[in-house]
Order: sequence, then structure tokens, then C-alpha cells
Amino acid sequence: MGPIAGIDHVIVGVRNLEDARETWRRLGFTLSPRGRHIDQPTGNYCVMFAADYIELLGIADAAAAGPHRLGDFLKWREGLMGAAFAPSGGAEQAHAALFERGLHPSVPRPLSRAIELSEGTVLPGFSLVSLPGEETPGLDCFLCSHLTPELMRRPEWLAHANGATRLNAVYVLVENTAPLLPAYDRLFGIGQVTTTDAVAAVHVGRHNLFFSTPDDFETMHPSVTLNPGFPLPGIVALELGIDRREDTLAYLRAHQIAFDEMPDGSLAVPAREASGAVLFLREG
Repeated sequence: MGPIAGIDHVIVGVRNLEDARETWRRLGFTLSPRGRHIDQPTGNYCVMFAADYIELLGIADAAAAGPHRLGDFLKWREGLMGAAFAPSGGAEQAHAALFERGLHPSVPRPLSRAIELSEGTVLPGFSLVSLPGEETPGLDCFLCSHLTPELMRRPEWLAHANGATRLNAVYVLVENTAPLLPAYDRLFGIGQVTTTDAVAAVHVGRHNLFFSTPDDFETMHPSVTLNPGFPLPGIVALELGIDRREDTLAYLRAHQIAFDEMPDGSLAVPAREASGAVLFLREG
């Protein structure tokens, strides 16, 4: 196994955390209590699954914000702004393994956030490793090692009324897929990167990254309309696994959530319903 085991979580940048919480609750997701990053102006709510999750990230303290990559992102749009990979071992092991592949990982750096629970405040801890942008072209990403995983998942946080159970794939729009291939071959191994005329697929553990041009994405998903001027490169969509399609259909209809039924059987929730992120909901 390589230094990266899969996708740990994806990040949705939002302008108002409380509005985003209500948006995702309406979609049928359970959210963990609000968290606040230590020594940073950001806070979050998380949609937790058994092995991965979605982070809704916003500015929690505007007075203390100052320059921040989230602020730069939100100047253009809300939506999917980044992905965090899960290392196969700890952050130090991942750093060493990436270095052995001729890459240039950062020194692991700590991150913690405070979550207020009924029994008191807990402080989940993480260790993060980044790579230079040219070594993960088209994708804003880093590695995230959990130091206190027991604080991140409670049974009541994992049950979602819409039937979602896991993250399957991340869809990224780029100007051209060909220049990406050498970098991802190097990072994940040649056998983990496959291409067609329309898509470059990177297999990351049980997850997939799909890179395509906007035109190819719209050809493959004709009922999904992209926002004009979507900035490239950028993450446009997530595929989430669901247990029973009929149950998810019933939830979406009951709550008057817009969606399209795709030719492959998945259900596509448009970006306007999910803080700028297109959601594909697929059974199996």
C-alpha cells in the first residue's frame, strides 16, 4: 500500500455557517456540533460517515479573520474547495514515504478544534502534511492524520435521514486532463490512474477522483448545469453512496428538494441546493 489510503474528508467553503447547517439538515444530513479551530478564525459543521466525512467550513470570527485561503475562495463562490487524504499510517510515516517517492511534503503540522458537547468541550487533534501545488495539479489538497479518532464519530452522528452512508468520489473540473497524469502516476502509482477520451480517473483506496473538462462533464451529466464562469481548476461534485434509492427518493420528494434522475440510476442534487456543491446519490 502507498502512503495514501483514501480520502479522509472533503471541504465545502460556506459564507454563513448557520445557514449552511440548515441547508444540509434540510437535505437530510445529520451534522456534528459546531467546531472552532484553535488559533484560526474558522469553524465548521461536519457530516460524518463511518470512514470519511464532509466538512462545512466557514469564518467563525470575522474580526480575527485576516488573510485566509477560505476568504480568498469565498470571494469567487461557495462550494467544494478542497480534499484531505487519509494517510496509510501516521503523518510522520506518510511524510517519509512521500519523500521516498521524490515528492516534497511539508513537515507535519498540528491542528486542533474545540467541539462543545453536552458533557463538555472536547479537542480533536490532527496532524497535517501538504504537498506543493505542482505535485497535486488541479486539486487543493493535503493529508490529514487523526490523533483522536474516538472524538470524531458518535453513532448518533452517522445516521442520515436521506440514507447517505459514505463518500464514493470527487469530481474535479480542469482545462485539460493530460498534464495531470505524470504527477498522479508519481503520487499514487501508474496502476491507479486510468484515462478515457473524457476523464482521468485516480483510484485512491476505495475512493475515486474524476478529472474532466467542463464540456466533458456536462456531456456525461447532461441534466447538470454548471454555473457560468465556474473557476478552473475546481471541485464541482461529490458522489455519495446511499443504502436504498427508493428511500432517498422518498426523502427528497417529501422535502421538496430539487433533483434529477440520471441515466445510471443516481440522483443528482443541483449546486443551488447544497451550498454550491453538486451531489450525486448512488445506491450500492
